[in-house]
Amino acid sequence: MTDYQFNFVGVIGDPVAENPAVPMTQAAFDKMNLKWKYIAIQVKPDGLGDAIRGLRGIYNMMGANITMPYKTDVIQYLDELSPDAEIMGAVNLIRKDGEKLIGENTDGKGFMRSLIEDADVNAKGKKVVLLGAGGAARAIAVELALSGASSIIIVNRTESRAKALASLLIEKTNIRAKSDKWDTSYIIPEDTNILINATSIGFSPDINSRPDIEYASISRGMIVCDVVMNPPRTLFLQEAEIRGATVIDGLGMIAYQGAIGFKMWTGIGAPVQVMKDALKHEFNI
Repeated sequence: MTDYQFNFVGVIGDPVAENPAVPMTQAAFDKMNLKWKYIAIQVKPDGLGDAIRGLRGIYNMMGANITMPYKTDVIQYLDELSPDAEIMGAVNLIRKDGEKLIGENTDGKGFMRSLIEDADVNAKGKKVVLLGAGGAARAIAVELALSGASSIIIVNRTESRAKALASLLIEKTNIRAKSDKWDTSYIIPEDTNILINATSIGFSPDINSRPDIEYASISRGMIVCDVVMNPPRTLFLQEAEIRGATVIDGLGMIAYQGAIGFKMWTGIGAPVQVMKDALKHEFNI
């Protein structure tokens, strides 16, 4: 008799209909000939607890990604958090460990892997400027700190959020951190090694926008990164490239964080290029 049993994972959020993790992760399962399915799970605001209890009770539901608006609220329903997710106070992935549900955060890990594998950059000892103080910025900042970056400046329109993130890093890690208010065109300090746009500025359909910085302050030899993956070559990165910087787009970050989750669930290394190609197809790149 043919065995039609599948293992399931998915993305829990609201909305989730066009989440790129669905085609990206399913393409990886198919490439590896795994009997796994990745599904979109739209959960009502008052239904998160029931959704996580369902995750516990279904034998072949092996975990889930968590997206907005539940990355923080989901924590109360989990058994444990990874050390980095605990610092961040946010979870974007759940994995099963026996009877336990473990909360992880792979966003920052995906960024760090993109730095290493796409640009051969080790963050240890580097001076970082981070534009933004939202969820992506928080995950990236924590992973940079844990990887040994020497200092980080958090630049954000709402200064209180930048200060809160800088304070968190100082309290929980060894990095030197400070905040800067972003109320004028920001000048990048000349000793900056890594500049990161962790805002959504430039994301489709707003492709003609770019962060308000003094682009002449980007110098040759800087590593300039953007979390925006659609389009991958944002105006921000184009301007940096013109000035001789090494640029890293957001496509790698999302593919690598997906690959990290893939291995957490399956125990198997993910086909990263297949995942990148699936994203490009999804975004018509």
